[in-house]
Amino acid sequence: MDELTRVIRHAAEQAAAYRRSLPGRPVARPVDHAALRAAFSRPLNRSPADPLTVIDELVAAAETGLVATVGPRFFGFVVGGALPAATAAEILAAGWDQNAFNAALSPAALAAEEAAGAWLKDLLGLPATASAGFVTGGQAANTAGLAAARQYLLTEAGWDVGRKGLGGAPRLRVVAGEERHATVDRSLRLLGLGTDCLETVRADGRGALDTEDLRRVLASDPDTPAIVCTQAGNVNTGACDDLRTVCDLAHAHGGWVHVDGAFGLWAAASPATRPLVDGAELADSWACDGHKWLNVPYDCGYAFCSRPAVHADALAYTASYLTRADGAPVGGADYTVESSRHARGFATWAALRELGRDGVAALVDRCCSLARRFADGLTAAGFEVVNEVTLNQVLVGFGDDARTDRVVRAVQNDGTCWMGATTWRGRRLMRISVSGHATTEDDVDRSITAIVRLARAS
Repeated sequence: MDELTRVIRHAAEQAAAYRRSLPGRPVARPVDHAALRAAFSRPLNRSPADPLTVIDELVAAAETGLVATVGPRFFGFVVGGALPAATAAEILAAGWDQNAFNAALSPAALAAEEAAGAWLKDLLGLPATASAGFVTGGQAANTAGLAAARQYLLTEAGWDVGRKGLGGAPRLRVVAGEERHATVDRSLRLLGLGTDCLETVRADGRGALDTEDLRRVLASDPDTPAIVCTQAGNVNTGACDDLRTVCDLAHAHGGWVHVDGAFGLWAAASPATRPLVDGAELADSWACDGHKWLNVPYDCGYAFCSRPAVHADALAYTASYLTRADGAPVGGADYTVESSRHARGFATWAALRELGRDGVAALVDRCCSLARRFADGLTAAGFEVVNEVTLNQVLVGFGDDARTDRVVRAVQNDGTCWMGATTWRGRRLMRISVSGHATTEDDVDRSITAIVRLARAS
C-alpha cells in the first residue's frame, strides 16, 4: 500500500471511530483551554514529519476540545449532523481537491452544483428558473440575496451601483421584522447600506412578522424602493412569516422580497409542514443552509435568486487571466463572493441521493415530532414551554433568569446533551433545536431525564 493511501485510510478510520463513539460519548465537557492550546502549540519542527504520525498527533491534540455536534444529542444553534454519504463525499472532495470557481477549473464540481441546485429548488418549492449559489452558510446567502436586491432596485431607479457605488445613489428602504436574524444586519453593513436604513416591523405573538404593521410601514413611504426581509423559521420560536401576504404587499409597492430561510425553508420539503411556507415561491431571493436540516458537513449554504442575471451581475467578475469552459453555463463563483471555492456540491448531491425526496420529508417530520416530545416531556415535569412548537425549536423557562442560566450551564457541563440559552421577549430561556438525522426518541428521553435532574438540583 502506498503512503498516500495509508495516510488517507488512517484518517478515515480515525474519523469513523469518532462517529461510532458518539452515542455513548459526552456531548461536551469542561475544557482546560490552556492545556488544549498547549497540545497544539508545540514548537514547529525543523524537519519534515511522518504523515501518519502527524495524523495521530492531531487526533490526540484535538480530543479534549471536540464537541459532538454531529451526534444525536446536540441541540444547540440549529446544527444538523452529517449524513454518511455526505461525509464520505466530503472526504472525496478533499481528495479530489477541486476549486469550484468555474467549469474550466472543475467541470464535475459545477455539474454537481447544477444538478443538486435543481433538486433543492424542487424540494423547497422555488422556481426552477432561479439561480442557485453554493455558499458557506446563511450569512453569505443573505448577503448574496441582498446584494442582488440592491443591484436590481438601483438599476430600476437608473443607478449603476456596481460602477458608481452608493455615494449619491437613490435611497433604498430595508424593511424587516423586529425579530429578524442578526445576519441581516451584518449583510447590510457589508453591503454599505448600513443598519440605519432599517425600518422595523412588529412581530406577532409567535415571533412572526405582523403583516398589518408591514402594510403600515410600506404605505408610509410608497415611492421609495424597498427591500423586504422576511423569515422562514424564527431563530428562537421557529415561527414562519406569512410569505404569501408579505410578497403581495411588497410587490404591490414595487419592492423586492428576500426570504431568510436558513432552516425553516426546509419545511417545504414535507407535506405536513409545507403550509408554513406557503407563498415562498413568490419571493425574489432566498437563503437556506445545508448544514442545518439537510445534514451535510460544514460549511454549506445556498443562495437562490429569481433573476439569475441580476444575481450574477451583483457578484460575478471578469479578468484577463480567467478562462471559461466553452459552452459552460453561468454558475459557480458567479453566484457567490468567493473565487477559490470549496466544492460543496458533491456533499449536497450525495445527501440528497442518500435521502431521496421521501427521506428529506421524513427527516423534517421526525425532528418536528421530537421537538414536540421535548416540549411535552418538560411540560409534564413542571417546566414552562413558552413557544408554540410548530417546527423544531423549543423555548423552556425554569423560573427566573438566573435559574434558567444555571440549568443551561449545568446541562452543558453534564455532557448528556447540549442546549444553548437565548433571550426572547425579555426572558432568559433554554433553546432546544432538533435538527440531527441521528436523533431518536431515546436520545430525547435521555436528555429530558438529564435536564429534569439538573434543574431540580439548581
